[in-house]
Amino acid sequence: MNDVKSAIAKNIVELRRQKGMTQLELAEKLNYSDKAVSKWEHGESLPDVTVLVEIAELFEVTLDELVRPQSEKVKVETGKRTVRYSKKAITAIVMMLVALIATFVYVMLSILWKGPSNHWLCFVYALPVECIIWLVFNSLWFNPKRNYWIVSLLMWSVLLCVHVSLLLFHINISMIYLLGVPGQLIILFWRLMRRPKHTEEA
Repeated sequence: MNDVKSAIAKNIVELRRQKGMTQLELAEKLNYSDKAVSKWEHGESLPDVTVLVEIAELFEVTLDELVRPQSEKVKVETGKRTVRYSKKAITAIVMMLVALIATFVYVMLSILWKGPSNHWLCFVYALPVECIIWLVFNSLWFNPKRNYWIVSLLMWSVLLCVHVSLLLFHINISMIYLLGVPGQLIILFWRLMRRPKHTEEA
């Protein structure tokens, strides 16, 4: 048990310093006191499991990496980095594939359609698709806390698509973006409601 405490303590200190954070800044993000964080870093107490998960997400490491001693992590570091880079590569490739399809459609329409050109809309319509793909992969493999920002981008890109589509019919309702204000507030409150509240010391 002492080995686990020591490993977690050292890892929290190292990860916090790598992020350039103070104990107080880390405590504020976790809704704990800096005194509690100090106890964790000195191995005097352990965060509970839910807090450990939150710390791992905050520092973008796995829970296994957070609780393992440094010597054990070194043995698997290369393999884990490869897996992490592969996931990022897959996400980037799929998103670039959407951009490639949008470009292909744009080129084909430019060749086949000789009338008034609105083919640039292909790239506008690709934006929400890109956001949806990013949201799915981020939920599966990366930091779920980033989902709130991705959902915000998705909402605004959909409003953009609706706006430019209506412009084709000479309907200019730029006020449609006002819908994004309550939408953004809903996303913000959703984020705040899902944030765990910890005020007691561990």
